[in-house]
Amino acid sequence: MAIRWSALILGGLLAAPFGPALAAAPDVVRELAGRVGPVVGQASACPDIAQGRVQTIVDKFREAIRQATTNDTERDLLTRTFNGYIAEGRSRTGTSQATCVAAERQLTELERSLGQPAAATPPAKADATIGAVSTGPVRGITDREIRFGMVLPFTGIRKETGRQMRQGIEAAFARANDSGGINGRTLRLVAADDGYDPNRTLAAMTQLYDKEQVFGFIGNIGTANAQVAIPYALERRALFFAPNSGAAVVRRDPPDRYVFNYRASYSEEAAAIVNYLIKLKRIPPKQIGVFQQDDAYGDDAFAGVAKAYRQLNISDAVARFTFPRATMEVDDAINKIKAHKPALKAIIMVATDRAAAKFIEKTRDAIPGLIYANVSAVGSTSLATELKLLGPRFTNGVIVTQGVPAVSGYSSLVLDYKNALAKYAPGEAPDYTSLEGYIAATILIQALKQTNPLDTERLVDTLESMRSLDLGLGTTLAFGRAEHQASHKIWGTALDETGTYQAIELE
Repeated sequence: MAIRWSALILGGLLAAPFGPALAAAPDVVRELAGRVGPVVGQASACPDIAQGRVQTIVDKFREAIRQATTNDTERDLLTRTFNGYIAEGRSRTGTSQATCVAAERQLTELERSLGQPAAATPPAKADATIGAVSTGPVRGITDREIRFGMVLPFTGIRKETGRQMRQGIEAAFARANDSGGINGRTLRLVAADDGYDPNRTLAAMTQLYDKEQVFGFIGNIGTANAQVAIPYALERRALFFAPNSGAAVVRRDPPDRYVFNYRASYSEEAAAIVNYLIKLKRIPPKQIGVFQQDDAYGDDAFAGVAKAYRQLNISDAVARFTFPRATMEVDDAINKIKAHKPALKAIIMVATDRAAAKFIEKTRDAIPGLIYANVSAVGSTSLATELKLLGPRFTNGVIVTQGVPAVSGYSSLVLDYKNALAKYAPGEAPDYTSLEGYIAATILIQALKQTNPLDTERLVDTLESMRSLDLGLGTTLAFGRAEHQASHKIWGTALDETGTYQAIELE
């Protein structure tokens, strides 16, 4: 009965004109999300229920959200609330025959109450290409290829990070294609440029989804950019896999169904640095500061530092110094650091490569002995390149945490990566960002090979069932319904006088 009344109210909202009738609609829609979302989530987990029926209900509910809200912030909050209830429905109930029968019944009641015919699940048809059954054409998949999209900066301050991430993904794709692809289909990566400008991200996502007809997205660059890209992907139930971001926006709790991460978060990296500085280097908390880009990227890492302080029962406030996003305007932050009392002995850096290099250049002599510890998103290779131009004393001892093992190591995955790079990108040196792209793509490839017939819903189910995945990294990876981050491992590296990264122990 609750489902029937929810559907009737939802139908009434959709039929009502704008104006006083919708004045209280946000609260009504929020309440309905808690009733309709779990039903939709459970139905989407049942393989015998056509996903088009589920999508129709989702589309109607999102239309109700659109009509009930007056600004993007409120609309995004309600959408995420609804998505959270969908995820809850999927994780709370299994996909046994009994639960799926109940889900079918509730979905049918929703359809009837909304004034649409209950669609029967279409019969499966044979697909000789993959030797299984298919429910029809899938966006981004043809008899010959599977297309993935990637939004990255072709130019500007983050272009090298984007280039390296793309290179790693393409190397993994090429290696898989040479081995027969995905059940006979080749993998293809199509990239679009947003210049690291979130105001351009939506257009780039739209170009890939509408014009290029990509199956999903992999390796997108930028935290603020992800804040735009993720809602777009979620609304279209498109996979958003392994963005090059450790930010909280790509790590919701419960996780967004279509968003998966490979790497550890910025918060985890920052906490590892705090523990290293305080426990191993014996630096007083009052003499540790955070130099951060003034955006979600910087804020996430700063939150990780503050959390680590609380976990260590440190009451001291964290000294915080910011600079404008996507710039090298670091002078104001440097002046404040110089004036800070007591004098800082270590700085946790949440910046991009050129801004970080400029900061180190201007403080190396002004604050002698200062320890520099960067999170991985700085861009390891490009930071080293910038500092080597300045001389050995600027490189020596600069720390960078990594979400991947040392590229100089000899684990089986790193060796595979180096061989693939030499074959498909001759002349390119191993790089931490391209290794991250290679690892992320390798995980995705394994999931694609295990999903048959292939569509987004089945692929997500496959990913969520991956446990104790051993790629040869020295640590196992895993996903789950409540865990969409494969790795929580953080590796430590530090530059020597030659500008080469050496492994260091963080604990």
